[in-house]
Amino acid sequence: MSGALSLGDKGQRRTRFQMGQKMRTQLGDLATWAVLLLGSVIMVLPFFWMVSGSVKSLAEIYAYPPTFIPQAVQLENYVEVWRRLPFHLFFLNSFFVSTTVTVGVLFTSSLAGYSFSRLHYPGRDTIFLFYLSTMMVPFAVTLIPMYALMGMLHWVDTLTALIVPGLFSAWGTFLNRSFMMTIPRELEDAALIDGCSYFRIYWSVILPLSKPVLATLAIFEFMGVWNDFLWPLIMISSMKNKTLPLGLAAFQAMAAVKTPWHLIMAASVMSVIPILVLFIVGQKYYVQGIVTTGLKGVA
Repeated sequence: MSGALSLGDKGQRRTRFQMGQKMRTQLGDLATWAVLLLGSVIMVLPFFWMVSGSVKSLAEIYAYPPTFIPQAVQLENYVEVWRRLPFHLFFLNSFFVSTTVTVGVLFTSSLAGYSFSRLHYPGRDTIFLFYLSTMMVPFAVTLIPMYALMGMLHWVDTLTALIVPGLFSAWGTFLNRSFMMTIPRELEDAALIDGCSYFRIYWSVILPLSKPVLATLAIFEFMGVWNDFLWPLIMISSMKNKTLPLGLAAFQAMAAVKTPWHLIMAASVMSVIPILVLFIVGQKYYVQGIVTTGLKGVA
């Protein structure tokens, strides 16, 4: 009888322990979701404020206390943006520069990553280390020499000065090298047996398998060039060569008394759209690149 009671007590304690563990797990999940929800609200709030401000009047923008929901939606703000300044030129310049630099970086970084990860030659790792060390040099240190070089080449106030210096990326090379080291070498050996050259292996075997890392690099590179402000500000002076960040700053410079934040918000919303489209299109490969990062391969 006492043995049966002791077994019953053990069963009850085990049940209470399991219930307590389940409750702690649920509370932990609830706390995690609460933190993620709070972080999401904090991150989305500025974007919501930008969209809301883009359809407000200038008076409502400066009203106090501020309102999140506009009293009267003014979609003509988006039309006014194109009337005030040649916004289409800013958009085309940014798109051309960002696309050209991104395509160039994808080619040079993937080619260098292939060389540093798949080919064997004396000094390979030393060269890669020196190339990677350039990431440690701040942009402010190279700013004046780069400007002087652009002046000697007569590239000041041209889109060429925004494109050529950005065609090579140590970070992109590092990213491609790390990913390409995970690709099985048997694929490369089979291609060599079939008579493929090293460039043909790079183009037909390595690149198709590197879509995740290329999509990841394309998103970050396009976004970085699209939002770049300091280098274009130094190099570009004419209105016809300005990019979107410079165009947005031009709206503020035009104001005599009050900054037209409603127009700046409308222009900002339109400038964000290409980034969102690019991320949505490349999201699948971007996530895949994050998942496969860190998998061990054979160099």
